[in-house]
Amino acid sequence: MDSTKNSCTSISSSAELSRVLATHGYIAKPETANVLYLALRLQKPLLLEGPPGAGKTQVAKILSDALQMPLIRLQCYEGIDEAKALYHWNEPLQRSALEFSRQTSPAESQSSWSELKRQLYSTDFLIPGPILRALQSDSRAVLLIDEVDKAGPSFEAFLLEILSDFQVSIPQLGTVVAKYRPIVVLTSNAQRKLTDALRGRCFLLWMNYPAPDQEIEIITTHAPEFKSQLAAQAARFTAAVRHLGMAKPPAIRESLDWIDALTLLGATELTAEMVSATLPVLLKTREDIDRAAGHVALLLQRSRC
Repeated sequence: MDSTKNSCTSISSSAELSRVLATHGYIAKPETANVLYLALRLQKPLLLEGPPGAGKTQVAKILSDALQMPLIRLQCYEGIDEAKALYHWNEPLQRSALEFSRQTSPAESQSSWSELKRQLYSTDFLIPGPILRALQSDSRAVLLIDEVDKAGPSFEAFLLEILSDFQVSIPQLGTVVAKYRPIVVLTSNAQRKLTDALRGRCFLLWMNYPAPDQEIEIITTHAPEFKSQLAAQAARFTAAVRHLGMAKPPAIRESLDWIDALTLLGATELTAEMVSATLPVLLKTREDIDRAAGHVALLLQRSRC
C-alpha cells in the first residue's frame, strides 16, 4: 500500500490533524479541523466556500505539505471546458505521425484505417489535464479545483462522475478509474449558487475571515519575533478595515505581507505615520487605500480596544 495513503488514516482525530496543520503554519479553528478530518477519513470531496482571501486555497496547499502529497491544481474560469480540465489530444503530433505513416508505408500497407486511428488516439498522443493527472497519479494527490463558481452548471455536471466515483470516461480509451483516490478540495467565492448535485457530493465548510483572536495566532505563527501586543493591534486594525466596506477587503495573505512590512520597518506600535506608509501593502485598490486613509484615526482607535 502506498505510504501517502496511510498518511491520512494515521491521523486519529481532528485535534491531531489540527496539530499537524499547525506545524506547517496553518491555524485551524476546531470546527474547521473537524470537517477536514471527516472529509479525509471518509474520502469525501471538500467544498470550501467563503469570501475571496479567506484562506480557502491555502487549505489545499497546507494539506499537500502536511500529508506529503503532490498538489494538482485546476484553476476554473468562465468558459472552461472538459478539455482544459481532463485531457486533449496532441494534434500537431498526430498530424506528424500521420504524415510519417504515409511516407514510410507503401500504398498496399496492411495497416487498416481503424488500426491507424487506434494508434493516433492512444495514450502516446494524449495530453492529460489536472483531473486526469490526479486520477492517474502513482501516489495519492491533493486535487484542488479552485474557484469552481467561476465555471458554469455544465462544468459542474461534468465534475459529478469524478466527485462520486473518482473516475472519468474517455471515448477512445474507456473508463479511467483512480489508482489512488485523490483528496479533492473545491473552493468557491460564493459569486453564484452552485448546483445541488455538486453540493450533495461534498462536505461543506464555510470559511470567513479570521476573528482577531485567531488572526493574532496566525500572525505570531507567521512572525514569531513580532511582539504579541503589536500582533493584537495589527489583527484588530485589519478586522476594522474589513468592516469599512472595502471593494477588496484584505486577504489573510495580504495581512501577513503587511506584518512583514511592519517588521522590516522596525515598527514597535501602530502609528498614523506607519499605517499611512504601509497601506498599499495591505490594500490593493486606490479607492480602498483612500477610504482607509480617511479613517486612520478611527481604525487606530479600534485597534487599541
